Amino acid sequence: MTEQLTAAKAAADPRTFGVGARVTVAVMADDYADVIVGALSGIDATGLSVDTGDVSTHITGAEDDLLRWVTDLTAAISDTGRHASITLHLSRGCPGEVVCDLPGGAGPRTVDAPHGRQTGRYAAAEWSLYPLQDAVAPNGEPDHMRDIYAAIELAHANGTFRDGGHYVTRLEGDLGTILATCFAGWTMVGRTVQHVTSHLVVSVNSPSHADVTL
Repeated sequence: MTEQLTAAKAAADPRTFGVGARVTVAVMADDYADVIVGALSGIDATGLSVDTGDVSTHITGAEDDLLRWVTDLTAAISDTGRHASITLHLSRGCPGEVVCDLPGGAGPRTVDAPHGRQTGRYAAAEWSLYPLQDAVAPNGEPDHMRDIYAAIELAHANGTFRDGGHYVTRLEGDLGTILATCFAGWTMVGRTVQHVTSHLVVSVNSPSHADVTL
């Protein structure tokens, strides 16, 4: 019973469970450093731990706080009008994560999918979702694709799905809705799989989007 309580406590604490993200922003402009630093400096990081390095920014905390922070950052970048690419890597429940102290049977972690907010900014993205553990179906066969298909159905339902490609699903639409789709799929899979990662590359203000409207 004590081990079960310890495992449940570990799953309930987002930092202990290794819930976090890495974000890398590439701005296609000479003053890219000022654009990135300016965007980072104006974001509310309440409830989060944020560590910016020379390659990426690492953020840990609860899923809804992470989505709020990432949406604020990407919206700030988009609002500059500069063509930019934002790479987002989400992870939760990794048994080898350096900040984790996960006992056996710690997961999965069950939380409501963050809803996010619309930004009024168009974006295009390529999204991948990775359940890194197979749940055993009643017939004994692993069924990791079940959760991936459910997440893709979510993108169909909210209108961000455009098509599937090699290794990715293409999403288009409001920047905030795209981010919410990625986070929702990630947390939804996490209800049945302990270790889940997701990868999203977002393009904003691309010259190829000049004639696109929301």
